[in-house]
Amino acid sequence: MQTQDSFGSPFKRLWPLGVVAFLAILVAVVAPKLSPKVNPVVTPVYAASTPKGLSSVTLAGGCFWSMEAMFKRIKGVRSAEPGYAGGSVKNPTYEQVCSGATGHAEAVNIIYDPKVVSYGQLVQVLLTVLDPTTLNQQGPDVGTNYRSAIFFKNPAEQRIAQGTIKQMDDSGFWDAPVVTEVTPFTNFYPAEQYHHNYYDTHYNLPYCRAVIVPKLEKMQHYFGKIMK
Repeated sequence: MQTQDSFGSPFKRLWPLGVVAFLAILVAVVAPKLSPKVNPVVTPVYAASTPKGLSSVTLAGGCFWSMEAMFKRIKGVRSAEPGYAGGSVKNPTYEQVCSGATGHAEAVNIIYDPKVVSYGQLVQVLLTVLDPTTLNQQGPDVGTNYRSAIFFKNPAEQRIAQGTIKQMDDSGFWDAPVVTEVTPFTNFYPAEQYHHNYYDTHYNLPYCRAVIVPKLEKMQHYFGKIMK
């Protein structure tokens, strides 16, 4: 099983696609991935920063490129920002998070209109489209930074998250128990700018075609009525 990425590099996501494909896109991938070793100082996002009349939820489930691409396509979602949540290091860089030493998970902070889409629906999308039964892994992406997690901000959200997980387990939708963490929200740090809108600007890359497109197709199948 693949371990944490000790190189702090996003290339790990391309390894299952084969050495030849990797070399073919190396030049194209390197440029947008280069970033400073120190992330610019940013203020962590908290629930209090949510605009009036809207709500927020922070979810983790593997690569945040996939998460952003999925949730931004749901009606009522105003934004789905990739970043890092649940760790102990302030203003972490992508390389630090990939090392597994920060405790952070790749996540998205979702701002949504609760009059259009509910918190429960967003949790259900997470637990249906992504595989919530694999501990610290989503497909080729392996490590604690790729864990599945729901960061609740109040007791009501905790109850909904735990109840949805129980429903999924009871329904037998998955062959194995859901291992998604339900844990209190503590922090969220926006990711480096080059991670934002990654799928929409790099959809022809092999990783996007092999990993993200199938998730969007699955989402369309199960949740087409709530997609934009």
